[in-house]
Amino acid sequence: MSYTVKAILIVAALGMSACAKKPGLNDGPNAGGNSSVNYGALGDPSDPHSIAYFNQSVGDRVLFLVDQSTISDEGRGILTGQAAWLKANPDYAVIIEGHADEQGTREYNLALGARRAASAQNFLISQGIPASRMRTISYGKERPIEICSDEACYSKNRRAVTVLSMGAGA
Repeated sequence: MSYTVKAILIVAALGMSACAKKPGLNDGPNAGGNSSVNYGALGDPSDPHSIAYFNQSVGDRVLFLVDQSTISDEGRGILTGQAAWLKANPDYAVIIEGHADEQGTREYNLALGARRAASAQNFLISQGIPASRMRTISYGKERPIEICSDEACYSKNRRAVTVLSMGAGA
């Protein structure tokens, strides 16, 4: 067998393995509609005390307008829900991630992401969540959800995301 044929076979095998189904949260012995699904670390989305419930039902992100860190009416509604959930679940600590779209310099977007995270944190504090349970971080434009050069993508990347972890020190 020639070198070229071997190389083609190896590339084809690697390509096929890249397309293979990867295990996910709902795969495993209980997958396929069984009543005892393993939801992993996020928990059951129907359990009002789980991270999955928080992310899917309460909402883990607030979106912003271009070059803004002011929270919209919709954002205030989401953060009010987050505050109520956090009061009912005091064992969780919070990291609020600030993000920006790809427009502008890296430095500008890091500062804008920091302002967005601080706005969300300040709103949660105003709703009675102790500052000691929260910290902020800015990723600027470094962690986009969508990558393209139009408003549909930009608008999803201008956000503050509330990430939960166990072990609040409050």
